[in-house]
Amino acid sequence: MPTAPALVDLENLRHDVDEAVERHLADLTTEVRAVGEPAKVLAAQVGTLLSGGKRLRAAFCYWSFRAHGGAADGPERTAAVRAGAALELFQAAALLHDDVMDASDTRRGLPTAHRAFEARHRDAGWAGDPGRFGESAAILLGDLCLVACQREMAAAVADLPAGTARAARELFDAMQTEVVVGQYLDVLVQAEPWGQDPAADERRAREVIRAKTSRYSVERPLALGAILAGAGPERVATMTTAGIPLGEAFQLRDDVLGVFGDPDVTGKPAGDDLREGKRTVLAARTMAEADEQGRELLTAHLGDPDLDEATVARLRDVIRSSGALDGVEELIGTLSAVAFDTLVAAELDDDPRQVLVGLAHAAVDRAA
Repeated sequence: MPTAPALVDLENLRHDVDEAVERHLADLTTEVRAVGEPAKVLAAQVGTLLSGGKRLRAAFCYWSFRAHGGAADGPERTAAVRAGAALELFQAAALLHDDVMDASDTRRGLPTAHRAFEARHRDAGWAGDPGRFGESAAILLGDLCLVACQREMAAAVADLPAGTARAARELFDAMQTEVVVGQYLDVLVQAEPWGQDPAADERRAREVIRAKTSRYSVERPLALGAILAGAGPERVATMTTAGIPLGEAFQLRDDVLGVFGDPDVTGKPAGDDLREGKRTVLAARTMAEADEQGRELLTAHLGDPDLDEATVARLRDVIRSSGALDGVEELIGTLSAVAFDTLVAAELDDDPRQVLVGLAHAAVDRAA
């Protein structure tokens, strides 16, 4: 099966999405500099963040469009590409805000935006707290990306039939609300009592995944592509049936990689999710299935920002030996199978269907 990069490159998609993003960023840079020259670093930082994306969300949107009969050229194809660019700009906003809330240090092997602005402040010897400055700048940068994604989406559908444009915008707007609410639920889970009822902890963790990640990472892009191709409600609903479990499996894979991933591949330090104290399904299952000593070790160290590599290794051993890792892998397989089966049985054009199935595999069978 072709790799994810190869699939995203088909029909020149990555190039065209990148070109749309770069065009938007060029306009944004001009606009920002007109307001205040020192603020040009905002657009530059967005460019850095957007330069390393997998473009999976854009690919899910585009290949759903093609699978529902969308043409490989013409204005409708341009609309699907620009909708993909809007999804990438929204992803940038979500990552910027998420990194601040998680106090993450790196993203794709580089300092996160708030750390980059913090370093800029410190190196210049400016007044005030460097950390606060960095967080403020990153939040504003995320807001700027939200404005950018709205503009790109509006331009994407501007020349489409009114009904199609309205349906696409309504879905895109709903997606943004879902992610904001999902982010709050994630913050709430981190604050609520945890570890006493692992079954309830896992249930809440999965609710957060479905609200925060599953829909905007997979389900909404798939549904958006179908809408842009003019698909009816039943066919759009089929994309939801496939997209929600696939999106959940996608995030569960992220959770596994956040503990067991290779830093050279993921671009984040080993065990970073443990340092950040993420209350994932993997952590909940470990609390449910580990022995007393293992539970005590996880309770003592989950969320310790100074966690050393030796303790990370011990925690990994606890997670493996408890059976939690195998259990989450099984859950990923079960959820993925629902998605694969739904895509195979759906009313789709066959060649684009095969690309969609390949992208679905790439979303869950990955090392980064």
